[in-house]
Amino acid sequence: MNDLLTNALTVFMGFFAIMNPIAGTPIFLSITDGDDASVRRAVARRALLVAYGIVLVFSVFGHAVFSLFGIGLPAFTITGGLLVLLIGFHMVQGRSSGAQHPNQATATLDGELDKAISPLGMPLLAGPGTIATAITFSTGGLERMITTLVMFLALCIITYFFFVYGQRLVAFLGREGMAVITRLMGLILAAIGIQMVIGAVTELVNTSA
Repeated sequence: MNDLLTNALTVFMGFFAIMNPIAGTPIFLSITDGDDASVRRAVARRALLVAYGIVLVFSVFGHAVFSLFGIGLPAFTITGGLLVLLIGFHMVQGRSSGAQHPNQATATLDGELDKAISPLGMPLLAGPGTIATAITFSTGGLERMITTLVMFLALCIITYFFFVYGQRLVAFLGREGMAVITRLMGLILAAIGIQMVIGAVTELVNTSA
């Protein structure tokens, strides 16, 4: 039971750090600027459904994609770990990583459905780093896959409330508070990325031994 709780907490914190709903809230508010409360809620729901669908597909079928392209899991885990580490490093430095939020200039797309799909659903919420994290965490059996999907669902629900009540959050934390939280999430994310690399290298060593 303790191992299950520890794994669930690790998965949740990994997703929380890389998706970072706190830092994403001001972006969501800028994209939905001018929309009334009901439209904003609808956009948030659709965006999170898109993000969850992407994570679900890659959590379940990620290994089939690996087999198709001849990619080994350790190689992808190391790559994903390095990507997560890079994103965390940029967050600690106070910069936005292109792997985390690429093409943010497209945040002025017309149409509420377009806003929910891109850039909100992908890549803001389910970017390359989130996908890599989902595939890595869901590896190792049905229990790990279910834990990954349940934890990401919990994060999506939390993110929904961040988005819907985001104006209050930004006003409460202020610019300095947002910067501190973003850097803290970056530090956690960098540590998770290093741990992913260590785990993959250890697996390779044990396999070849």
